[in-house]
Amino acid sequence: MTEQHLRTLEREATAYHEAGHAVMALSLSRPVHRVSIVARQNWLGLCEFRKGVQRPSDDWLETELLIALAGMVAEAIHTGRPDELGAARDLRHARKLMLARTTERSLPRYEQRMVNKTDCHLRDDATWRAVEAIAQALLDSATLSGRAAMHLYTAAQRG
Repeated sequence: MTEQHLRTLEREATAYHEAGHAVMALSLSRPVHRVSIVARQNWLGLCEFRKGVQRPSDDWLETELLIALAGMVAEAIHTGRPDELGAARDLRHARKLMLARTTERSLPRYEQRMVNKTDCHLRDDATWRAVEAIAQALLDSATLSGRAAMHLYTAAQRG
């Protein structure tokens, strides 16, 4: 494989990763400010949420967990393999949240349950169409506004 091909595959995986975060957030009524696959100092992409605008959820902690895990899970669905190293920051955040709900000893079981729930949610046909649409838009333009992400999400939900 050439270096250029590897960079293309990494960029594509990053697009699916960030699209996963964005779609999960939007599906759980968490407004997205911007989604980007422009590499920065400490990350390959970023999904930013709007500050102070969030509809109260029945389970805030679970919402945050699903959003945190959605990047890794969407990337794994697309590539066929999980990249825990690439998702290390997301996993640290998710594990810290999980410890508010479970013990260190029970953490692996709880984490697997939450990963499975995230996977099931993202594999819904309309939801996965939204991930694909946002990932493609990121590959085309590198950065999307929250409004553009919401438009693509809504269009995918309509079929």
